[in-house]
Amino acid sequence: MDILLRLRQEFSLTPSQAENTVKLIDDGNTIPFIARYRKEMTGSMDDQTLRAVDERLKYLRSLDKRREEVLSSVRDQEKLTPEFEEAVAAASTLAEIEDLYRPYRPKRRTRGSVAREKGLEPFAELILSQRESVDPIAAAEEYVSADRGVLCAQDALDGACDIIAEDISDDASLRKVLRAFMFRTGVLSSHAGEEEQKKDAKGVYSMYYDFTEPVNRVAGHRVLACDRGEREGILKVTVDTDRAQAVRLITDAEVKGASACSELVRLACADSFDRLIRPSLEREIRSFLTEKAAAAAIKVFAVNLRQLLLQPPVKGQIVLGLDPAYRTGCKTAVVDATGKVLDVAVIYPTPPQSRTEEAKAVIKNLVGKHGVTVISIGNGTASRETEIFVASLLPELGGNVSYMVVSEAGASVYSASKLAAEEFPMFDVSLRSAVSIARRLQDPLAELVKIDPKAIGVGQYQHDMPQKELDEALGGVVEDCVNSVGADLNTASASLLSHVAGINKTVAKNIVAYREENGRFSSRKQLLSVPKLGDKAYQQCAGFLRVSGGSEPLDATAVHPESYAVAKKLLSILGVPYEPGKYGARISDEVRRIGENELAAALGVGVPTLRDIVSELIKPGRDPRDELPKPLLRTDILDMKDLKPGMEIKGTVRNIVDFGAFVDIGVHEDGLLHISQICDRFIRHPSEVLSVGDIVTVRVLSADTVKKRISLTMKDAKTAGGT
Repeated sequence: MDILLRLRQEFSLTPSQAENTVKLIDDGNTIPFIARYRKEMTGSMDDQTLRAVDERLKYLRSLDKRREEVLSSVRDQEKLTPEFEEAVAAASTLAEIEDLYRPYRPKRRTRGSVAREKGLEPFAELILSQRESVDPIAAAEEYVSADRGVLCAQDALDGACDIIAEDISDDASLRKVLRAFMFRTGVLSSHAGEEEQKKDAKGVYSMYYDFTEPVNRVAGHRVLACDRGEREGILKVTVDTDRAQAVRLITDAEVKGASACSELVRLACADSFDRLIRPSLEREIRSFLTEKAAAAAIKVFAVNLRQLLLQPPVKGQIVLGLDPAYRTGCKTAVVDATGKVLDVAVIYPTPPQSRTEEAKAVIKNLVGKHGVTVISIGNGTASRETEIFVASLLPELGGNVSYMVVSEAGASVYSASKLAAEEFPMFDVSLRSAVSIARRLQDPLAELVKIDPKAIGVGQYQHDMPQKELDEALGGVVEDCVNSVGADLNTASASLLSHVAGINKTVAKNIVAYREENGRFSSRKQLLSVPKLGDKAYQQCAGFLRVSGGSEPLDATAVHPESYAVAKKLLSILGVPYEPGKYGARISDEVRRIGENELAAALGVGVPTLRDIVSELIKPGRDPRDELPKPLLRTDILDMKDLKPGMEIKGTVRNIVDFGAFVDIGVHEDGLLHISQICDRFIRHPSEVLSVGDIVTVRVLSADTVKKRISLTMKDAKTAGGT
């Protein structure tokens, strides 16, 4: 297989794009580095496209490897034919290769193999010839042998039919036809009996007690729900198909004439489908549906995670973080604008203590003492009561303080981790959570990278996903987000640094240790003195690490050290002083006057690299998150009972799933914005319109205070920011 040709066709690449991209990947370059600093070689492919190419490259190579393994195995069996070799070479999927290999694959002991051991294969071939002159019952007598375990003519007939049924099930072309038929006409069904329904006390799977949907149209989240219900012993799931039509497809291909042998072949065809083909293809289809649904869910999870990690930071604010609780009290932590912990406390404004006045006094003292401007409240247990307490307190704080309820998903995981213990050995677990809640409002990316992405809570069925694929996808998202923003070499935590291109966890810890021992980094070049950080790692990471106020002004930009000479020559040509960030308008005017193509040629670089350098000289270390809508900070509160149909409210999109989006409208329970209520036009997925973190204006359709369910609509409501 010509892998480069396949990549070109599938991704619409030029020959040089495909060849260069594969070479860059094979040379050990990271995706962020390739995407940012090798644009001329890849045609400016973005990180997501590059990851898709990388993933496809791995699949095609594994396909070629399996192709060679199959050919080698059949060759060793001395059964390799030019026709088989040609068919395997032409196969474009693993399924096709496995179908072709099926007759040659070592089998466990089956009814067909037992019949072959008894010497009945010649008899099976005789029946399969379907000659009218052959009397199968009479011919069967010749194969009766007590020594071989064939005790009567019926034994011989049954054994021969078992061989025929097995051969039919191994026919690659026939399986391909039947697979397509079952995909086209099959129906995914799930059922639950009375006893099973009793196990489902909360009715989680009630809509699947008697559920059917065509295989080729079933939604991924329903597939995953059926799978989980089956694993929990509540649902029985099957793929139903038109048996008569499926058997007819086999008999049309295998039965010739109307002889006595033909009738036996007809029976073997039905047996082959019922006993061998249907169960096998049903497993294949179920597996395909699950893999497809999981891939889609992972994609949604990755998109949500990217949007969550790239939410705008609340910069320059002193934040008070509150980790709500009942009996044990609300843990409180104040952090300064850099995330440094200034103070901690425990207050008891919630039941059963309800020491509200005492709690107010503590908060007022912390706000006054440290100049707190924003309060960040975790959305877990007792969040509602804590939010009510804070909202009632705000007027007493002079009107200069606002609050926001943030997702505390993963905060408890982080606070109990070894990482948190190393960072805050003096605090107990709950106080660490309060610090995390405060910091994730200040800089979501820097704080959330400390947490396993699966624990952040912006996906669906994440615990049912193939963990290797999920980890790879989410790890790629975190890496892309960290590198798109960049990291301050003198303040970044080891957790953040470990996601910078070319830096692993060991090197990240070594960077922090070097910083603690030797003081601030004054230049990027000092990275080469960090243990285990060699030339290759330096090449990959340097452009993503910022050093402000150092000996080299360009170290504070995303300009790569390999392009410093180019940047300085550019400034010289433009006649601009060497002070990045101070002459933006002048640089822009001069670039337009001279022309990008002329400048690129004079500098010996491509236009994409020139544009990136110019952009960094104009706005050094630009944070892409600054261009996004700011988080919605609140100063008041609603109760669910206050919600009325038609009421218009602003809210924040917290999670996106296949069937809609969940929106925080400030009443503790997130409202569901069903996909049908997002806009007037048809959309296939909510992510076509919405992103996690979007500030949207919604209207209330209904609010069920008993079931705690809120239905929302965006129809006739304006998007207040976001996509």
